[in-house]
Amino acid sequence: MATVVESQTVQPKKSVEFPPTPPETIIDGGDATSLKSISSSKEQLDFPLPPPSTAPTQVLDVDKPTPDSHVARDPRLIRLTGVHPFNCEAPLTELFKEGFLTSPELFYVRNHGPVPEVRDEDIPDWEFSVEGLVANPLKITLKELLSDYENVTCPITLVCAGNRRKEQNVVRKSKGFSWGPAGVSTALFTGVVMKDVLERAKPLRRARYVCMEGADKLPNGYYGTSVKLNWVMDPNRGIMLAHGMNGEPLTADHGKPLRAVIPGQIGGRSVKWLKKLIITAEPSDNWYHIYDNRVLPTMVDPDEAAKNKDWWTDERYAIYDLSPNSATAVPAHDEKLQLDTAPEYYTVQGYAYSGGGRRITRVQLSLDQGKSWRFGNIEYAEDKYRAFEDKELFGGRLDMDWRETCFCWCFWKLNILVEELKEAKDIVVRAMDESMNVQPRDMYWSVLGMMNNPWFRVVVHNEDGVLRFEHPTQPALMPGGWMERVKKTGGNLANGYWGERIEGEKADAVQVEAPKEIKMTKDGLKKEITIEEFKQHNNSENPWFVVNGEVYDGTPFLDGHPGGAQSIISAAGLDSTDEFMAIHSETAKAMMPDYHIGTLDEAARRILAEGEPATTSTEPRPVFLDSRAWTKSLLHSKTTVSWDTRIFTFKLEHEDQTLGLPTGQHLMIRLKDPVTRESIIRSYTPISETTKRGYLDVLVKVYLDTKDQPGGRMTKALDAIPTGHFVEMKGPIGKFEYVGKGDCLINGKGRHIKRFFMICGGSGITPIFQVLRAVVRDKQDPTTCVLLDGNRLVEDILCKEDLDVFARDNADRLKLLYTLTKGPEDWTGLRGRIGAPLLQEHCERGADGESLVLVCGPEPLEKATHQALLEQGWKDEDLLFF
Repeated sequence: MATVVESQTVQPKKSVEFPPTPPETIIDGGDATSLKSISSSKEQLDFPLPPPSTAPTQVLDVDKPTPDSHVARDPRLIRLTGVHPFNCEAPLTELFKEGFLTSPELFYVRNHGPVPEVRDEDIPDWEFSVEGLVANPLKITLKELLSDYENVTCPITLVCAGNRRKEQNVVRKSKGFSWGPAGVSTALFTGVVMKDVLERAKPLRRARYVCMEGADKLPNGYYGTSVKLNWVMDPNRGIMLAHGMNGEPLTADHGKPLRAVIPGQIGGRSVKWLKKLIITAEPSDNWYHIYDNRVLPTMVDPDEAAKNKDWWTDERYAIYDLSPNSATAVPAHDEKLQLDTAPEYYTVQGYAYSGGGRRITRVQLSLDQGKSWRFGNIEYAEDKYRAFEDKELFGGRLDMDWRETCFCWCFWKLNILVEELKEAKDIVVRAMDESMNVQPRDMYWSVLGMMNNPWFRVVVHNEDGVLRFEHPTQPALMPGGWMERVKKTGGNLANGYWGERIEGEKADAVQVEAPKEIKMTKDGLKKEITIEEFKQHNNSENPWFVVNGEVYDGTPFLDGHPGGAQSIISAAGLDSTDEFMAIHSETAKAMMPDYHIGTLDEAARRILAEGEPATTSTEPRPVFLDSRAWTKSLLHSKTTVSWDTRIFTFKLEHEDQTLGLPTGQHLMIRLKDPVTRESIIRSYTPISETTKRGYLDVLVKVYLDTKDQPGGRMTKALDAIPTGHFVEMKGPIGKFEYVGKGDCLINGKGRHIKRFFMICGGSGITPIFQVLRAVVRDKQDPTTCVLLDGNRLVEDILCKEDLDVFARDNADRLKLLYTLTKGPEDWTGLRGRIGAPLLQEHCERGADGESLVLVCGPEPLEKATHQALLEQGWKDEDLLFF
């Protein structure tokens, strides 16, 4: 590995000024003395105040059936554990935009169970006790806490011990759910210093710990934990009993009406809905203190942890103080920087924090994977509060002017030349605190996935004049991030190089099988066909078409073509070489001699090659698709769904134009291979509404090259083209159309069905999704549906959010089943491949002949499904393969 050089004299292409080490404390408006001398009547507050916020007033529909039906929440929050209990973080960009202080509605939430319901009129009489090893046990109401004790206000950052855990879960599944990097928030907390309360209770000499217990009743008792008594009695630690947050009473999710707030330690120690302070000689024996918030040795796997209780009762593994950590918020995940319009410098920004009151003294960034470093500029907004002595804020004395400990995160930024970013593979950041504790390069995996703090790495992709930035992960089950991408392509994320191939290591050659030459002409046939004769069969009754100069009669295959009769009719009288060769399998090509009727003469070939004069009109076309002609469409945008899945949005010819695609049918997309310039054509089913005007959305899974096999030509080509590039489209094609209320057309013939059995895998969901949406959106449609969706991983399930909503809102008409071949330990759905056992259980054929099976997915899935259903007694006319 290359020697690491830490220097302020990194040579960028232009001179860049770096701050000193440690960076200077920033206090706007002069030194503390001058600020304190300002008269109170004219005083200008020069410290951060809470961001503008609007408290939610409506209970979200998703919470109404739960025990939290009394809690209003912000819909922007990302739920990490499903609907209930409520655990969430804000989108990182939204959190960072709020600034130093976080509004209560975007402040992260960690709940272990239902939120205790406390009526406003009962708040003054909320009572907690101080008991155990004390000479003077106490019972104190909130009203007494406000009137009998001094109240103070301090800015404090709280951080969940699971912050950034998703990164550990990608490497190896831990026992915890997947926090992203936004399990951190900061607020101005108002309350009473816990030390003042305990001094009145008079702890006994042998007392060592303060155990706390909340009002949240859980399966293993009330939530509780403990901290050391000497920490509580240390005024520098600032441990408090808080009732206010950013100038307002605590909200339900944040401990209404009273909570402990312990600066510099993991959020799990700051007990909400506080009811008891118990002074003891030993750490808490509460179940949640023992079996949560620990970093067990990395060799202890989930099985060993479950078998051996001693790992959990060893207090050496309990987490208290936070470790140094940092993350990059700007650029955001999947943010794009257009190089031809980019400024000279780009400002990279993020946050950093540490624990135990220790100040972050340096933040460093590297563009060469840690070979050299440069310093970020740090802003210590917390220090601005220290400039005010005896200032009252939100009903409490601003208790910061004398304090040297740091309770809060800091923000950092660094201007980087765009020319340097163009050459960089990634941007990594690390932070160090005043104890010289520094973020490690590599992850320390543990069974609970806590305290994850390796360097935060953002990958830089240079894609045809656009820089695209990729964060490590996305929170919860949200797909995306370079870690997921690298793992799926076989990279070893634990190899010390972020899963990349080590320099000098040769990649395994991808063996590409040469395409087979398949004879598509009839032996001994020497008939020449003129253009006049050929054009006589430009119709739906006797459609002829041309492939590679040879003429074929599609009439015998009108009923049996998998793409429907329209696919052949649309090709009548045309040269269909591109479409046919790009789409059809070797099996289909081997069938062609049976339909071969002759060869175009030279004159006919020339005429077809030159094409017929196109008729032009100044009138805008109301419908975009034309089954007999290719029409250009511009790529408007790409939206990343996961590391290998995109939504491509294409612009139609004008804003009011409809696509013209019936429900259940497909369109063809044609573009040139960026390497060979050969035409690539594939069929796709858009996921946008069929009535959408001006645009269409196509969901595409990108198949990249691996060491074992080449990727998909079309998907790689689509992923490579920049926005503004055009593709060509043609259609509709397909033999199936859903008309509505159970009425279908199959090869133009009407059929009424009562039940759909929908079977799909991977991106095969898209045509299924189109039909399913049409059924469930029509509340008058009595058709019932069973959807069996097979995938490898949870993050491979496409359209999951929409599908879940369909199932929730249509329980009487839709049975939704997911099955995974590599589901996580906490997966509660089906497991295994779609095969005979699952189909036998969930796709029972009725005797009325009014059931139809729709299948779309990889070829092995379709073959296995076909065979299994036939063995169950289904008939081919009841099975439709997209």
